[in-house]
Amino acid sequence: MSQTALLLIDFQNDYFSEGKWPLSGTEAAAGQGAKLLAAFRNQGLPIVHVRHEFLTADAPFFLQGSEGAKIHHSVTPLKNEAIILKHKPNSFRDTELQEVLKKLKVEKLIIVGAMSHMCIDAGVRAAVDLGYEVSVAHDACAARDLEFNGTTVPATHVHAAFMAALSPSYANVSSTTELLENLNM
Repeated sequence: MSQTALLLIDFQNDYFSEGKWPLSGTEAAAGQGAKLLAAFRNQGLPIVHVRHEFLTADAPFFLQGSEGAKIHHSVTPLKNEAIILKHKPNSFRDTELQEVLKKLKVEKLIIVGAMSHMCIDAGVRAAVDLGYEVSVAHDACAARDLEFNGTTVPATHVHAAFMAALSPSYANVSSTTELLENLNM
């Protein structure tokens, strides 16, 4: 039987309403992520938290050692849960994430977090390239408005476009409820 792990990416204070780089719907996404987190804890399944810190003092958010770079209280890690520190959008790049997952004998990942269009996208694609079977809880991910060439793209459209691009070639993109139902089978 293959081991499934929950990977929570960048649910950090700066992405919430009081932070330096608030996303659209982060609180709701973290609430859904917390449901998956509780289910994984109840079933004794592996959980890995990822948090991002920029290495430069002029970064717009996630400054090293700042309150904004800390994991949000809604998904606070327990002492036995791995925490991976990254400095790039891809959670696998220059981190020990792959080694941690190998040690836990993980073959499948459920990924949640932020931002849908950056670190979630990069993490999902890297995980698939490394051979993992990936699911994304679309309602446990958040994005923000983007601007391109004078056009503002609303966060809901950004999120939908990236979820559509990941499904079905890279990941099973489902709701938290659907993933919880399959987890309890």
